[in-house]
Amino acid sequence: MKITVIGCGRWGSLITWYLSSRKGHDLTLYGRPSSPHMKRFLAERRNDLLVLPEGVRLSTDLADCLTPDCETVVISVGAQGLRALMEELSAYDLARKTFVLCMKGIEATTGKRLTEVVAEYLPHSASVAVWVGPGHVQEFYAGIPNCMVIDSEDEDTKKRLVEAFSGDIIRFYYGTDLIGSEIGAAAKNVVGIAAGMLDGVGLTTLKGALMSRGTREIARLISAMGGSELSAYGLCHLGDYEATVFSRFSHNRAFGEAFVKGEPYAELAEGYATVRALTLLGKTYAVELPICTAVYRILYEGADPQRELDTLFGRELKTEFYV
Repeated sequence: MKITVIGCGRWGSLITWYLSSRKGHDLTLYGRPSSPHMKRFLAERRNDLLVLPEGVRLSTDLADCLTPDCETVVISVGAQGLRALMEELSAYDLARKTFVLCMKGIEATTGKRLTEVVAEYLPHSASVAVWVGPGHVQEFYAGIPNCMVIDSEDEDTKKRLVEAFSGDIIRFYYGTDLIGSEIGAAAKNVVGIAAGMLDGVGLTTLKGALMSRGTREIARLISAMGGSELSAYGLCHLGDYEATVFSRFSHNRAFGEAFVKGEPYAELAEGYATVRALTLLGKTYAVELPICTAVYRILYEGADPQRELDTLFGRELKTEFYV
């Protein structure tokens, strides 16, 4: 399979490294000429975490990457930059290509799922899938295995990708609910920020309650949007909590902790924009999202973190537990 990976950050480069180890794949990693990540790859074929095999082709030219024989385009960029990227890609022939989205987010201004954004720019002959689930670059590169999910509305696309991408360090499951897979994967980043906030104010022991209530909250939203509540309890959401709520590698958890401590944080935390989209979806579908609302109030409205978290966990447990 001829594959182009768009996005040369930590996840895009890991995907490239991983897929290059699978027999029968021809890998090209694309990055913008101005990207410091790509400049280093071109000079050294490495970043701070991994080394790319010599067989991986590097390119800064989209026309060179999107040739007719390129079957699969894996996208790993910031979720809020996806629409601009698709506008750029729409200038090329995208017919019969499969697009695999590897970021976890929702368009903040519209509440649209990322597959919905991409579909606006694809011809009918193209297909789109998502790659979600737990795992960090540092662990995968060290050979530590994990389980992930590929989901798509097109069954043939899903089957082909799972068979082509599965390997010793990533076991893929077939997703059965694209809405749930996308919303669950995006929302776990908001729960990760909330977890970091708990760490920051000395309430780490409440993470168990956060995980339980966070899963139920997102399950209600998925159901209201037409998906399956069960998806929230799968790898896309609850199954990703260890990597997001506890791991020292979690950017969202680290961002939440830094935010409540008043410390700077330079890395991308997708949950920051995602919580805007989730509060929008909560209003649209009339679903109460107390955790998302608390995180939104702290991040965007200047609410006091300690008071907001105390209020959140002081809610009536019986009502919260059974609604």
